[in-house]
Amino acid sequence: MRTHRRTHRRSAQVEYLLPDEAESAGRARKLTSQFLARRALWAVGLDAERIGDAALVVSELVTNATRCGGSCRLCLHVSDTQVTVEVYDGSPGRPGVRPLTTWGESGRGLAMVRHLAQRFDIDPVDGGGNRVRAVLAL
Repeated sequence: MRTHRRTHRRSAQVEYLLPDEAESAGRARKLTSQFLARRALWAVGLDAERIGDAALVVSELVTNATRCGGSCRLCLHVSDTQVTVEVYDGSPGRPGVRPLTTWGESGRGLAMVRHLAQRFDIDPVDGGGNRVRAVLAL
């Protein structure tokens, strides 16, 4: 007789609306850290380093969104294997990764996000704006 094991995948998600303010990036970083810290008890591999990486990704994406497109929406999804960060903005233009320069004072955010993420994409949203998504593996 064979027994069948059921694997239970756990997941949780949350969404935040953030105003067009300089403080939104810091607020988003704090909300992300708190949300993921509560999930770290069951998400194997979701340790302080991965929570820090996700919070940094959120901070960079929300900073870009509020600079270019006004207010934004942050969606976080955590599962047994990954953390997905999505930021929606109302910007008419499409964000892009700039080439890094030695003396540049800005333009490193999306390059950093691409480095930390297992998957990174930018897609236009119907009705205007963009969805920037970064998936971090656990």
